[in-house]
Amino acid sequence: MLDDKMQESLNYQLNRELYSGYLYLAMAAYFEDQDLPGFGNWMRIQAQEELSHGMRFYDYLVQRGSRVLLSEIETPQKEWDSPLVAFEHVYEHEQMVTGLINDLVDLAIELKDHATNNFLQWFVAEQVEEEESASGILQKVKIAGESGRGLYMLDQELAQRVFHPPADE
Repeated sequence: MLDDKMQESLNYQLNRELYSGYLYLAMAAYFEDQDLPGFGNWMRIQAQEELSHGMRFYDYLVQRGSRVLLSEIETPQKEWDSPLVAFEHVYEHEQMVTGLINDLVDLAIELKDHATNNFLQWFVAEQVEEEESASGILQKVKIAGESGRGLYMLDQELAQRVFHPPADE
């Protein structure tokens, strides 16, 4: 059984992961409306990833005999001034999630909860990948600038992304 504070914190993170999925789905809708279906595809895949992350927390809570507590998911932003601003938001959001994961690891260490610390290490590594991916696309959007041709080429690239559930799911 998990410590009450750890259970509460893991439930909070579960709900943040679901919000992340909701945010990226809102971004997908924004990009679809901007006639950038490749950008929309990238965001839809990102939403799927975040929902799968949320389910990892859900399953872990159940596995440890804890109660899953879902909370209200706030309405995400719906509009951005440009693809650049949207990807700046993605990168900032992923940095915030990294901070939340780090806080969970710190709590697991403080509570000497080795099983939860071990569970969280997957997320530590995943956040390195998430930040790298967001940063890389952000840099490409900056290079493309407002150029229709550059955004078109990047849109074509982002359209190729496919969802791959983690191997252990």
